[in-house]
Amino acid sequence: MLGHPRGLATLFFTEMWERFSYYGMRALLLLFMVAPIAGGGLGFTTRRAATIYGLYTMAVYASSIPGGWFADRVIGHYRSVLFGGVLITLGHFSMAIPTLPTFFLGLALIVLGTGMLKPNVSTMVGFLYKPDDARRDAGFSLFYMGINLGAMTAPLVCGFLGQKLNWHYGFAAAGVGMLIGLTQYILGRKHLPESTSTRERAIDDAANEPLTASDWKRIGAICVLFLFALVFWSVFEQAGSTLTLFADHHTRLSILGWTFPSSWFQSEQPLFVIALAPVFAWLWVRLGKYEPSSATKFTLGLALTAIGFLILIPAARIAETQHVRVSPIWLTLLYFVHTLGELCLSPVGLSLVTKISPKKVVGLMMGCWFLATSLGNFFAGLIASFADRYPLYRIFTVDFMLPAIGAIALAMLIRPLRSLSSKA
Repeated sequence: MLGHPRGLATLFFTEMWERFSYYGMRALLLLFMVAPIAGGGLGFTTRRAATIYGLYTMAVYASSIPGGWFADRVIGHYRSVLFGGVLITLGHFSMAIPTLPTFFLGLALIVLGTGMLKPNVSTMVGFLYKPDDARRDAGFSLFYMGINLGAMTAPLVCGFLGQKLNWHYGFAAAGVGMLIGLTQYILGRKHLPESTSTRERAIDDAANEPLTASDWKRIGAICVLFLFALVFWSVFEQAGSTLTLFADHHTRLSILGWTFPSSWFQSEQPLFVIALAPVFAWLWVRLGKYEPSSATKFTLGLALTAIGFLILIPAARIAETQHVRVSPIWLTLLYFVHTLGELCLSPVGLSLVTKISPKKVVGLMMGCWFLATSLGNFFAGLIASFADRYPLYRIFTVDFMLPAIGAIALAMLIRPLRSLSSKA
């Protein structure tokens, strides 16, 4: 964190613990729903569980739109993050109670809480930097490390507790993580940017001013990149669905005679992010005037995601046609390549939205940006719902083709995007 505002550390750990709670529960969610009732699960079919999974993950990010607007116009970003964290905590503890009503109540509370927390903690990171601050993309890359530090440790802790001991222990551990995050967020309040009341007054003063032509061009650039981010998340978020099923059913889960939970594979990708995010943060600053544009970085992200699935297709075909479990190296390679793509797209998108959005609607625009993740998660769940009717290697072929086509299309739009906004 050296060389960056002190508030970055507070927001880093807030997001880290929120992501710990989210990914800890997500690592168990699909497996818990398809597990037999005798094994403590819900006994749902794969299709029903994948549909619920997709709808839930879509709703988590779709709620960022009203959450961002509410913070912009009503309670401010600091309090929105605080209240959102409280709802998330209650949601996870509700899921720790072994009844079907409390399970669905917990999902609903997490949806509402994430909508209030997720877009606004990212917006607050943007407030730490001036629009022309060269450290902005690097700061978001470091902030992204917090996301993935939580995402890496969550399956190790919650996955072990849930799969090896009791599903509801894993859900409870996710709630404890969010509670820790809330505590340090409150203690670090003095390091966060601009008081809520001051920012609210500034928003109120500007509320009746119409958006300029320049504002609309910048919003247009965000909308175009939104569509390609949607393609990216639709296949990238297979990590919690089809890739989890591939790990559980077709991948060797033992090393030197020791068996580990299939959910642990979901820790690999965030582990790679933690290792590589500082490298990318250094690289963007080091390149200086030669740094690629945001649209160019997005193109690289889509291409790398396509390559990741291209690597896995032959392994999936062998596993399913020969009925054998393949080496875990295949999934590890996919997650490594996907991490490279993720670091080219996800933190860059967060940085871009806070940089070029009109200031009076920055929270709303961040919420709209997360809509790409929302719809992507829904389509990821929809794709996964075909896993009990079609072999996984065919699904992975579709997952390869979508981002490959997207990368080619976006490469042709890089120059037009620059005309919409010189900062895109």
